[in-house]
Amino acid sequence: MSTAPAAAAAPLIELDHACVIRGQVRVLHELDLRIEQGQHTAILGPNGCGKSSFIKLITRELYPLARADGHVPVKVLGQTRWQVDRLRSQLGIVSGDLSGNLAEMPGLGVEEAVISGFFASYVVPAHRDVSDDMRARARHALGLARALPLLGRSYAELSAGETRRVLIARALVNQPRALLLDEPSTGLDLVSRQHLIDTMRHLAGQGITLVLVTHHIEEVIPEIQRVVLMKGGRIFADGRRGELLRAGPLSEVFGGPIEVQEEDGRLSAWARAI
Repeated sequence: MSTAPAAAAAPLIELDHACVIRGQVRVLHELDLRIEQGQHTAILGPNGCGKSSFIKLITRELYPLARADGHVPVKVLGQTRWQVDRLRSQLGIVSGDLSGNLAEMPGLGVEEAVISGFFASYVVPAHRDVSDDMRARARHALGLARALPLLGRSYAELSAGETRRVLIARALVNQPRALLLDEPSTGLDLVSRQHLIDTMRHLAGQGITLVLVTHHIEEVIPEIQRVVLMKGGRIFADGRRGELLRAGPLSEVFGGPIEVQEEDGRLSAWARAI
């Protein structure tokens, strides 16, 4: 007896000539991009290249320009229409903007900050009960993010590096298929950045797809083999890290001479004196 082949998993993110206008300015131009589930990917480019608009397009904070033929140019996990809370249960979002909002919540503890991810809110709603299963999943997520020792602390008293690990745990409580990391090392010192990199490598090893949006070449861990370079609201190049994270392509994208060094899979880059 023959069995039908299993249906292929829908792409994690699929953009088909997606354009975005903010005010009177076109900030994203005809983006064509397909990221499969399980395909760790870095979106890399200088400030102002369109990375933030790309994130807002995926999280539905910005909408693509309507097409005359009615075709929807943005799909996430094969769907064109998403409720925001449903989206975030499938695609965990880690953003510095969220950290500031959580820090303003009076008396918010680390456990409550993570549990609030179940409700897509900054606090646990007063009318909602927190189950033992939720608490267990919150602790499991803190463990995955290497943040379990922070349990019992106040969120507002955490360092920047500690808050980033808690935000990752918050994104993981819904057991999403992937994490979208928006400039995750902003504000981190050297030691905290290394902790973040170690956490990212650990998550990749757990089978969680990473989509990293950054301008820091050092964050592109060895597990991320696909790199998309952005410039001026467009995709400048899309290929393997070994081809694109080199002096030539990066110098063109960043608009100045860049030197790159790789040692044991770890990258470092710096701007050469002009």
